[in-house]
Amino acid sequence: MNQPLTPWYRELNRYHWFVLIVAALGWMFDCLDQQLFILARQPAMQDLLRVADPAASKAIVDAYAGYATSIFLIGWASGGLLFGVLGDRIGRAKTMVITILLYSLFTGLSALSVSFWDFACYRFLTGLGVGGEFAVGVALVAEVMPDRARPYALSLLQALSAFGNVTAALLNMAMGGLVHAGLVGSVWRPLFVVGAIPALLALLIRRRLREPERWEHVSHETSVARELGSYRALFGDPRWRRRALVGLGLAFSGVVGLWAVGFFTMDLVGNVLTARFMAGGLPPHEVVGRVAFWKGITSLMINLGAFFGMFGFGVLTQRIGRRAAFAIAFTAAFFSTAAVFAFLSEFWQIFVLVPIMGFCQLSLFAGYAIYFPELFPTYLRSTGTSFCYNVGRFVAAAGPTMLGLLTSQVYVHTAEPLRWAGLTMCSIFLLGLLMLPFAPETKDQPLLD
Repeated sequence: MNQPLTPWYRELNRYHWFVLIVAALGWMFDCLDQQLFILARQPAMQDLLRVADPAASKAIVDAYAGYATSIFLIGWASGGLLFGVLGDRIGRAKTMVITILLYSLFTGLSALSVSFWDFACYRFLTGLGVGGEFAVGVALVAEVMPDRARPYALSLLQALSAFGNVTAALLNMAMGGLVHAGLVGSVWRPLFVVGAIPALLALLIRRRLREPERWEHVSHETSVARELGSYRALFGDPRWRRRALVGLGLAFSGVVGLWAVGFFTMDLVGNVLTARFMAGGLPPHEVVGRVAFWKGITSLMINLGAFFGMFGFGVLTQRIGRRAAFAIAFTAAFFSTAAVFAFLSEFWQIFVLVPIMGFCQLSLFAGYAIYFPELFPTYLRSTGTSFCYNVGRFVAAAGPTMLGLLTSQVYVHTAEPLRWAGLTMCSIFLLGLLMLPFAPETKDQPLLD
């Protein structure tokens, strides 16, 4: 009779835990920056655009919030391609330091914006660092962890990112309270100042984190050294080219669904509650404070669901395989997102519909963290993972812009343009299902050397 396996975490030594914690902190602060932007973009656009016509204000603000998001995603995709290659060529740890410093610096500078265009420029530069951090982080964890522990460690890495989003939500709620009390005049500028703090993590990484032995071994092999981080090598071999394109298709569906639909849930809540509070006769500064509070609650609910969804994906995919888990997640993301944009109009729905949507949508991203490093050999792991996760963002960047156009042009004469625009676009999640027949199953297989 076979002895029961020990829990996966029993296989980790102190250095394994150190690597996981450092990578989790890097990705957590990365997500903190993303969520600060999502929560701050609407009030930032209201301040920076200064729209004269109150009747057109809501649609224009929502449209420019979409444009700023698209510019951020283009920077994200560009940084992912650049730093994915560097991660294979100069090492995972070194590249992680550069990316963290980059997104911290330009997040802080975003607080100094005086117009839409300099704000968009800072967001593009922030995106460069944000885009590079994910690929090197998951490659680092994947290569250091024991094989059996790898999917659980990567799903935990992704799940812990929810704490960065939760921190951003709490900060937004706190700033809303300070605005409501008349102690600060802006919600969004102080949030971006806080976003500069993660730069301190780079000091810890630089002092104690070593490059993975797998990468050290491969980087010193003269037969492979020239192909480290090479897009020619990635696309010159039919095996890696096919896997890169399949991964790109999977990521495209989830990234567009999250950034062009799911993360606009906070803006939907903002619009619904602004109309309700103004109809109740509240003064403008009190409306701003209350809306910021409830947008923070919405973010908390998304990330409460996300934490369990992301770690749950790791457990599920070890039971039923990568492809089946993705199929369930894409389908669930579609239905849960459609429900939010179709029905959310009451306070209680924020506590029911929104966490279910977060569970379903964000579970996909644990799948990317687990699956993409398994598709490529060591000398192309960071490059291939980054290609899958980030190139889709160039196309995905059109998603928020499309949402903005639907909001400001197609549905502008409806009572709630953003609601109808979100409903129109949530079917993007179903596109991921089309890629699954071409996706190789990697469950229980060791990492490629």
